[in-house]
Amino acid sequence: MPSAPAPKTCASCGREIQWRKKWEKNWDAVRYCSDACRKRGIRPVDEELTQSIRDLLDARAASATICPSEAARAVGGEEWRDLMEPARRAARRLVAAGEVEITQRGQVVDPSTAKGPIRIRRAR
Repeated sequence: MPSAPAPKTCASCGREIQWRKKWEKNWDAVRYCSDACRKRGIRPVDEELTQSIRDLLDARAASATICPSEAARAVGGEEWRDLMEPARRAARRLVAAGEVEITQRGQVVDPSTAKGPIRIRRAR
């Protein structure tokens, strides 16, 4: 029985894609973890949030962290609460790209399984 291929990250939500037998023949073409992520894709606001995270981290000390809500506020203004989950998705995509780390209580955590408050910092 062959082993599962190397893990991939969803292009939309940034979580690890769980390999499925039905994807065996086209694993290289799989980009999304679910139908919801495939439909959502990457919207312009997602790109804005990604850039906002980068800008906020650039404006701080190398060891500083930010909260995803800071990026959501910078992009969404008064309607920032609706952008919290998209900001977390943007952070997970940046983790997959190797640019940042997600922490909880100062410890690096797996972005695919992190629940509750998180902080974002430059990758060390």
